[in-house]
Amino acid sequence: MNPVVSIIMGSTSDLKVMEKAAQFFEEMKIPFEMNALSAHRTPEAVEQFAKKAQQRGIKVIIAGAGMAAHLPGVIAAMTTLPVIGIPVNATLDGMDALLAIVQMPPGIPVATVGINGSLNAAILATQMMALGDKLLMEKLRIYKENLKQKIVSANDELSRVKFEYKTN
Repeated sequence: MNPVVSIIMGSTSDLKVMEKAAQFFEEMKIPFEMNALSAHRTPEAVEQFAKKAQQRGIKVIIAGAGMAAHLPGVIAAMTTLPVIGIPVNATLDGMDALLAIVQMPPGIPVATVGINGSLNAAILATQMMALGDKLLMEKLRIYKENLKQKIVSANDELSRVKFEYKTN
């Protein structure tokens, strides 16, 4: 089994955030890899990873980083693969990472999800890959239908909650 998605984090301290993406890929049965690489502490390893990812069969890269959060942008500068950045709340409520990731210069785009939003990054990566994969598109349709059913069920449960002044 060869990975088609790469989950990269700046440090293993980001694993609690990034594992939601891994869990989604597990549910969708999408092969992925996870690695810790630092734009500042292991720049040569980041360069080697970014330049070889496509030839290894990677289709989308998800990169999470906190604080200065240069990792997604550095990777995006060295590959033509889509890169999805996840700002990790390490300091300043994650706003420093969000701004660092979202403010990329022209020609080096990084799709950016919300702070600690690795689940949305995994869903977005899957949507990108599903454009050429009908089976994967069907899995996404079912996933989103299940999300809808959860809200329908939750609303049904709320209708049974009683308060003296509740009108519905």
